[in-house]
Amino acid sequence: MKRLAAFLLLAIFSITCLVPAQAQRLNNEQSARQNRKAGKLQQKLAKKSSKQQQKAMKRSLKAQRKATKKANKALQKRKRGH
Repeated sequence: MKRLAAFLLLAIFSITCLVPAQAQRLNNEQSARQNRKAGKLQQKLAKKSSKQQQKAMKRSLKAQRKATKKANKALQKRKRGH
């Protein structure tokens, strides 16, 4: 009877030790998945930020060209007027 009780306690103890190890393995897999997901999100945000920066640069260059063209026109008008 004592052997049976000891065996049952040992079996219960070994099962309880296995469950956290299996849960921990799942947590590692979930953690790895979350890390990949966070990495993809970071890349997406970086790409979006880069694209917005490029658009702002294009707008700035376009405005600068337009201002230069306007200034040149005004200069030409003044030269003709004199």
